[in-house]
Amino acid sequence: MHNYLIKNVSIVNEGRISTADLLLKNGRIEKIGTELQPSFAVTEINGEGLHLLPGVIDEQCHFREPGLTHKATIYTEARAAVAGGVTSFMEMPNTLPPVFTQQLLEDKYAIGARSSLANYSFYMGTSNDNADEALRTNEKKKDICGIKIFMGSSTGNLLVDNYLTLDKLFRESEVLIATHCEDEKIIRQNLERFHKEGRELVAADHPLIRNEEACFESSLTAIQFAKKHNSRLHVFHLSTEKEMSLFSNMLPLADKRITAEVCVHHLHFTSDDYAVLGNRIKCNPAIKAPHNREALWKALLDDRLDLIATDHAPHTLTEKGLMRTVDGRLVPDGEPNAYERAHAGLPLVQHSLLLMLHYVREGRISLEKVVEKMSHAVATCFRIAERGFIREGYFADLVLVDLNRPSRVSPASVLYKCGWSPLEGFEFPATVTHTFVNGHLVYGNGRFDESQWGQRLRFDL
Repeated sequence: MHNYLIKNVSIVNEGRISTADLLLKNGRIEKIGTELQPSFAVTEINGEGLHLLPGVIDEQCHFREPGLTHKATIYTEARAAVAGGVTSFMEMPNTLPPVFTQQLLEDKYAIGARSSLANYSFYMGTSNDNADEALRTNEKKKDICGIKIFMGSSTGNLLVDNYLTLDKLFRESEVLIATHCEDEKIIRQNLERFHKEGRELVAADHPLIRNEEACFESSLTAIQFAKKHNSRLHVFHLSTEKEMSLFSNMLPLADKRITAEVCVHHLHFTSDDYAVLGNRIKCNPAIKAPHNREALWKALLDDRLDLIATDHAPHTLTEKGLMRTVDGRLVPDGEPNAYERAHAGLPLVQHSLLLMLHYVREGRISLEKVVEKMSHAVATCFRIAERGFIREGYFADLVLVDLNRPSRVSPASVLYKCGWSPLEGFEFPATVTHTFVNGHLVYGNGRFDESQWGQRLRFDL
């Protein structure tokens, strides 16, 4: 393994920006200081004009393997992730087959071990009838990020709407419970009402079908279960102003039993964007009216929302109802009911950090706060061992960014297997120049070094 000395770099860490040298040895941060003179061979990197951040930890991703590898694989999406400064990810159980057994969970870890350029962890899946198997995760809680409960509709029998099952999971789980909160009954009633209107539905109807009430009622239910049993609850992808009343900033993050996440697309897009982007931004929970985005920003900055993630969820353009195959060729899809056929989800993991750096340039959030919400807070929330901070002795998961070198999203630059991004044409004010995973320079100035894979995340529980 190469050792590195990053010289004269602006280090963004734990609420401060300071200029120093940083020495990496055997995969870890050996020393932080000035004018470091290592006694062993190093590769030196000039950090002048660059900012060094702890690698982003994305705790909500869908990398589609096994079973859905025409959309994505752990290899392709982890490769895209490290190019965007994401050094660790936690991935969802709605694959084929769904991760309903401990053996299927370990099978995914085996895939990660042989193909992921980033560090990895995988959630245990739940259904209405696998509670006992899911709760076996208690036996290996230092090795698993948590269990995932889809309280809103999903695929592959992953919807958990049986209150006896929910009560058992919240009562007995010793690991973090992560929830997708949308009320299925409300969604179905809304959809039935729209169908009675007799018109073709379009993407702009999505936030009216999967509306604020559906999100609020489901989040409230999850919180009630968590408070009843003192469970460790983490609510994914909050999307509404109304839900912000359910979360608090009265305790330090490390002491919270109930935590909340916001995703970059809910901070960036609003329902106004359906007019141009249509099904490209169809996702669950839906991107909603502008006042919700403003409420999310306010709650993020005052720490009611604890983390920023992506919910990276790639689909092909055909699955999004945007293209179809005619005589072996892909052509624009002009068929009726494209919205209802379109899969929900959008690919984001390559561009999440850059998008937040755009908002740093806009003055909406500080660079230190971005690092807090995308790295420090994730490590604290999940109690990830020895990652998420730039500290001596910690794993060297690091990203170098040039805040004065713009980069534009183009089809040629997109690394997702699905081959598209909802941000195409957008110019970021910054560029990711280097990404280190466990001290290995996996990505540098547009080139990958795939000679070393990432590691399984461990948790201090």
